[in-house]
Amino acid sequence: MALGKDYATQECSLASALEIVGERWTLLVVRDALYGVRRYNDFLGRLGIPRAVLAARLQMLTDEGIFEKRRYQQSPPRDEYVITDRGIELWPVVHSLGHWGLMNYGKTVLRVFRHAECGTELGPYGECPACATFVHPEDVLMVPGPGLDPDPADPVSRALLKPKRLLEPVVVEQG
Repeated sequence: MALGKDYATQECSLASALEIVGERWTLLVVRDALYGVRRYNDFLGRLGIPRAVLAARLQMLTDEGIFEKRRYQQSPPRDEYVITDRGIELWPVVHSLGHWGLMNYGKTVLRVFRHAECGTELGPYGECPACATFVHPEDVLMVPGPGLDPDPADPVSRALLKPKRLLEPVVVEQG
């Protein structure tokens, strides 16, 4: 019997969520949007994702209200993909899954996520142990960890070498 391409027979909210974010590359695109990546070419260069796959994922994420497409240049027309509140709600999932991956498969810490207000490293579910509160992504400071490549090939990854808050747009130096 062939494996189905959806979860039509599953009547649960997890299956419904996997219909949207369960495809390969999708959570990495969402992760990068949380990091502040917004432009097609920036996603493309950073992820090394095939163009057709990226275009399909961005379209689906936009159709699902996880991203909003915004025009940032008229001539030639160029759009960016801004993560919406619905997409920001995926932060605890992305953070927890990344933490789980580090604990079970990671060799070194690539990024450290801190509560910007007090400087404490976040717990596995996006909580601040010192303040005993969940930290909204706008209040998360992302800092390079000891395992991060100090000289990455792509300009977006180079821009992400500097500490920055989540959701702030990545500023890529032209050069």
